[in-house]
Amino acid sequence: MRGSEFAELAAFVAVAEERSFRRAAARLGMMPSTLSHSLRALETRLGVRLLHRTTRSVSPTEAGERLLSQLTPAFGDIARAIETVNDFRGRPAGTVRLNVPRMAAMMVLAPMLGRFAQAYPEVTLEVAVEDGFVDIVDRRFDAGIRLGEHVGREMISVRVSPDMRTAIVGSPAYFREHAPPRTPSDLKKHRCIGYRHISSGVVYRWELERAGETHTLAVSGPLVLDDPDLMTAAALEGVGLAYAVEAHVTDHLQQGRLIRVLEDWSPSFPGFFLYYPSRRHIPAALRALIEMLKV
Repeated sequence: MRGSEFAELAAFVAVAEERSFRRAAARLGMMPSTLSHSLRALETRLGVRLLHRTTRSVSPTEAGERLLSQLTPAFGDIARAIETVNDFRGRPAGTVRLNVPRMAAMMVLAPMLGRFAQAYPEVTLEVAVEDGFVDIVDRRFDAGIRLGEHVGREMISVRVSPDMRTAIVGSPAYFREHAPPRTPSDLKKHRCIGYRHISSGVVYRWELERAGETHTLAVSGPLVLDDPDLMTAAALEGVGLAYAVEAHVTDHLQQGRLIRVLEDWSPSFPGFFLYYPSRRHIPAALRALIEMLKV
C-alpha cells in the first residue's frame, strides 16, 4: 500500500468517527480542505461513495460503514504497535484523549494540568467535557472519568478523588423567607431546584441518609436543570434549595453566600474514577496520567 493510500484511509476513519470534517481535521492536524480532497480521492479510487455529506452533517454510507468496521480494528492494532515502541523512549509521548464531566474537569484535572504538562512535554492531553454518559470505546477515547457508580464493570478503573459527600444548600435571602428544613419530610414545603440527568432524561430523586435510615425524595420547585454550576448559581440567587456535591459549594459556604441544611442527613458516595477498556497494552502516556491522578 502506498503512503498516499494509507493517508486516505486514515482520513476516512477520522471523518467517519468524528462525523465532522472540522473535528477530524483538528484530530489529524490537517486543513479541512486537504481532508476533503483526500476523501474525494479515496472515493474516486474505490469507485464508491463512502460518506453522505450535507451542509450540517457527515455520516458513512452503507459502503462506508462496512469499510469502517474493517478498518477500525486494524488502525487500533497499528496504534498499539506504535505505542509499544514508545516503551523504549526515555519519556512518554503521544496523545491521550479523555472524556470527563465538567465537575471532574475542574476538581480533578484542572489542578494538575500544569504539573503534567511540565513533567511530560511530549504528551498532548485532548479533553472533551461532556456531562452525559459517553461510550468511550465507540467514541475512540483512551479513557474517561466518571463517578464510581457510573463506571461499567467491564472497565478497568482507578480512583482519582476521595469519597465525596452531598450538601443541601440555600442562600441567606431564601432563608429569610423560608424556615430551614429540620427533617427530610420538610423538603416538601420548600422550593427545590431539580436536576435532570442528561443521558436518561430522568429527574434525580434526592437521597438522604442518617444512621441507617434512608429517604429518596422526588422534590419540586421552579427550576429543573442539567448543569451543577447553573444549579449553584440559582441557589445563590435565592431561587430555592440545591442538592449539590459538598466540594463544589465549599467556598460559598465558607464565605456565607450559601447556608447548609440537613447536614446530618447528607450521605457520602464514591468519588471520581478514571476508567479505560481492558486490554493487554496501556499506552505509556496514559499510564503517566494515571500515576499522577490516582489517590
